[in-house]
Amino acid sequence: MANRDGFVNQVTNLLVDRYDRWACGWHWAVGEGGGGGVVQSWCCSSCSLRDSPEAATANVVASLLEWRDWLEELAERFAELAPAADADAEDRSWHVQRAATRLVTLVVDRTCTESGWHMLCERVLTWYLSSVGLEGEEAAEVVKGAIGGRFKSWAEPSSVLVDAVGEDLGFGVTGHRPFRDY
Repeated sequence: MANRDGFVNQVTNLLVDRYDRWACGWHWAVGEGGGGGVVQSWCCSSCSLRDSPEAATANVVASLLEWRDWLEELAERFAELAPAADADAEDRSWHVQRAATRLVTLVVDRTCTESGWHMLCERVLTWYLSSVGLEGEEAAEVVKGAIGGRFKSWAEPSSVLVDAVGEDLGFGVTGHRPFRDY
């Protein structure tokens, strides 16, 4: 296939037209070729498209299903980690901190902290904050402020750093530090 990147863009457009925007991440694979995603069924255009058209189609389908499973798992986790609707600022901050710690750990595990993992981590935290009521742009700004460039490709963050990002995220959402004795 001559234009492999063009192929990925065309397939993405086709999948989004058919299934909606959730399909955009179908090719976000673990490693350098995939840009720091969680999909293992896809590597990169040059590797995943080198065989027959049937094999390429099978790779796309497997990747899309894997991506969908990831999104469904995230939706379940977001629901489990959400603060109660009537939570006060301190309790809400604690829930956001706890969620951040768990979600960062999940992304680290799934991406093996390979190239670009931190970009997916930012996206997951932004999605989480959006799921608990922050608007998209505001959520993205709070996440960027909390991470502050401290996560890097090919580097697993220490538990101290993950906790600090979680605290900063909770503070960014509520203006309150979480109570430490929970």
